[in-house]
Amino acid sequence: MWTYKTPGIPDSMFIQDEAVPGPTKEEIRALTISKARLKEGFSVIDVGCGTGGLTVEAAFQVAPTGKVFAIDEDKKAVELTKINVAKFNLQNTVQVINGQAPEALLSLPMVDAILVGGSRALRELLRSSYQRLKKNGRLVVNAILLETSYTALDEMKKLGFREIEVITVFVAKGQAVSSGTMMMARNPITILSATRV
Repeated sequence: MWTYKTPGIPDSMFIQDEAVPGPTKEEIRALTISKARLKEGFSVIDVGCGTGGLTVEAAFQVAPTGKVFAIDEDKKAVELTKINVAKFNLQNTVQVINGQAPEALLSLPMVDAILVGGSRALRELLRSSYQRLKKNGRLVVNAILLETSYTALDEMKKLGFREIEVITVFVAKGQAVSSGTMMMARNPITILSATRV
């Protein structure tokens, strides 16, 4: 069991399924959570929760009085997120929703942070996210594709977000081989974060 408040739960602790993307790699989760600036009592929406890695990390930060709404359109992802939430005993903090963004956000309350792992309708999702964020709420978008990064940055500027920050993260993890330790590169991820006015 994970007994720490700091983010960065090892990837191997999450139950995974080849049919469901994720979890977001632990180093990226740690940075994403830090950019969201969460604390106990906050409410969070995780859009495209996949296996629930970011959902679980966020829940640890906002529990016991906060709330995380995890959304995914894939029923397998929803079930896997529920399993991982239960594994970490966070059922009282997390509500998992099978729905499509941005429509699924419309019925949710105003929140302190929204985490976006991707969307086919990214501009519409970011507009809906702006409407669901409280004043000074944080938006964090993780992008694998350059096009996603560009679209997110462009839309954040158009919506009037402030404190826009863009970082690209390159992670290599050591893997034991017969002659020593080889550094194995992972895909670079761009993390965009911003504050709602």
